Amino acid sequence: MSPARPGAVLLVTSAAAFLSSLDLFIVNIAFPDIRADFPGADLGQMSWILNGYTVVFAAFLALAGRIADRFGHTRVFLAGLAVFTLASAACAAAPSVWLIVAARAVQAVGAALVMPTSLSLLLAAYPAHRRTRAVGAWASIGAVAAALGPPLGGLLVELSWHWVFLVNVPVGIVALVAGLRVLHDPEVARTGVPDLLGALGIVVGVGALAFALVRTPDSGWGSPEVLVGFGVAVVGLVLEVVRSRRHPVPALDLEVLRVPVVALAALVMVAFTTGFAGMLVVNVLYMTGTWGWSPQLAGLGLAAGPLVVVVVSRLAGRLSGRFGIGPVAFLGTLAFAAGPAWWLLRLGTAPDYAGGMLPGQLLTGLGVGLILPTLSSVVGSALPAPRWGSGSSLINTARQVGSVLGVALLVSVIGAHTTGRPSEFGSVRAGWTLLVAAALVAAVVAAALAVVERRRRLVAVPAAVGAGGEMGSIGEAGAVVEVAAGERTALVRGVVRDGRGLPVSDAVTTVIDAAGAQLARAVTDTAGEFAATVDPGAARFGEHVIVLVSAPGHHPRAHRVPLDDHPVLELALARRDTLPV
Repeated sequence: MSPARPGAVLLVTSAAAFLSSLDLFIVNIAFPDIRADFPGADLGQMSWILNGYTVVFAAFLALAGRIADRFGHTRVFLAGLAVFTLASAACAAAPSVWLIVAARAVQAVGAALVMPTSLSLLLAAYPAHRRTRAVGAWASIGAVAAALGPPLGGLLVELSWHWVFLVNVPVGIVALVAGLRVLHDPEVARTGVPDLLGALGIVVGVGALAFALVRTPDSGWGSPEVLVGFGVAVVGLVLEVVRSRRHPVPALDLEVLRVPVVALAALVMVAFTTGFAGMLVVNVLYMTGTWGWSPQLAGLGLAAGPLVVVVVSRLAGRLSGRFGIGPVAFLGTLAFAAGPAWWLLRLGTAPDYAGGMLPGQLLTGLGVGLILPTLSSVVGSALPAPRWGSGSSLINTARQVGSVLGVALLVSVIGAHTTGRPSEFGSVRAGWTLLVAAALVAAVVAAALAVVERRRRLVAVPAAVGAGGEMGSIGEAGAVVEVAAGERTALVRGVVRDGRGLPVSDAVTTVIDAAGAQLARAVTDTAGEFAATVDPGAARFGEHVIVLVSAPGHHPRAHRVPLDDHPVLELALARRDTLPV
């Protein structure tokens, strides 16, 4: 079999990832037209077009990587792309709202199979020194999809709301045919059968919770159907927890929540995306209902925020590397909260885009651009390499669960029958208030995350670090690592000590990049010292690498280190909780 062509693999995997991401943003703008085509459909029913997709996507996203490890990444990727494409056509042809919801659930299964496998296929196609740029191009697809979603959705709705779904079909077919020709499976160890029952627990638990919240405006909090919904939600989520603790290949590896930084980041993600998902719905209602704008004009008006995300997300990594994940996430949550707060202060029933809607869009875009990439990066810096897949699945699932809660809570707050008419402007304001509240909850948790990071750093660094080139130490039971970057060289050097401060010999130190590719490897001498030279072609000065340290009798440790001449501990060597692996 001939080797895969990296450029062709990037095009195919990026096209599939683009379609999966686009569907999270393009459908909102078609809500008014879909609702008009199905008289009697209220906002509660329409919300399931979003939540049906998101609930299933969240559950199967956690399983997709393990399914691919079991049956082959290329096979699962192509199957997911085929399912997504066929389900998109089914959405367009559906004769009722509930059949659209059913087709959207199938579509979500396909999208969940595509997203993680597309990344693994991309990594397998590129050599180590080119992976960073390739992954960066792939990761930027989500931001581009968010930016294009509203205006593209508006243009397609001008033809018909059916085209919001049909647009996926030709792109999916081309990507499928190309994928059959250019994709090859990476060489990975096969795993056991993943826990499908645990994934079902996620679907039932989160879906029942969303159902109960959506029904509260009409039925009331104490009604039998709402109480049954909450009860089923508890049963489903408890089932998932029990299964995750007992199954050898769980749907979600909840053990990573023992790491405080990861647990807090997941909570921030849930709270923040609750507000983010609600914003995507309420602003469409406001601009098309209260202002009377066409879907096309509303789509263009909503594009400003995502465009800010594209720019800011490129800076978020540098900021979190310098100031920490918690402080950057805290700043992002405050920026996001300021957006709907501005709308509450400045907007009324009369259109005011430049002075009212636009400033809030810029603020929310700033918040999204700071938060999403920052929280996603916590996995690589807080968990050992073998846990990166589990940590990423957990963070991504938290994001989707927050999206479901956001739409469901919005319907609960503004009412299932709201259309956004000027007479219903009070409901729109209630929706904006919900966004502020969700962002402020996220800010409180982000502040706690910043405190935890700060305490780890204070515990880790007992003394001030001197000028560049000196080495600082991390004191903790288990392996203790001292690292410094060489003076303008791609050299990582340091010393490994045990909990009593004694040097550890024969400890294996491995330097890898953010994609997991090995850059260098060294073994400590009798003094516990090591020096690993990184190939200059594989990592540039100023980039971050991850140093993995393992020694008999100690838990393996992972530390994020900048290849520069600054004091290492000042920038990157905060204490990290780890797990036995």
